[in-house]
Amino acid sequence: MNQVMSAAAGQAPLAEGYYNLRLYVAGQTTKSITALANLKNICEEHLAGRYQIEVIDLLEHPQLAAGDQILAVPTLVRRLPEPLKRIIGNLSDMERVLVGLDLRPVSAS
Repeated sequence: MNQVMSAAAGQAPLAEGYYNLRLYVAGQTTKSITALANLKNICEEHLAGRYQIEVIDLLEHPQLAAGDQILAVPTLVRRLPEPLKRIIGNLSDMERVLVGLDLRPVSAS
């Protein structure tokens, strides 16, 4: 299930504000499917045209887990912009995901 989805048609990958995201999953589980759907929705709403999502199925490519130090799935890794960040879970808590991706500041609650 290695697949790449991009909304940055014709845009240079290192352009300002460009997000390179990797979603690590383990097969077609409910959590994995939910995480991908949530990620697509968040990207379309907040990063339209400025993102690339690479889905890596660790059942097919377990050796790829070591590179990004993946300990649980699903895990989202933001590779660009730096610094690298990880968010574990099905990404259903939109506020937490937006803060984790630095798309929204941490609220002072």
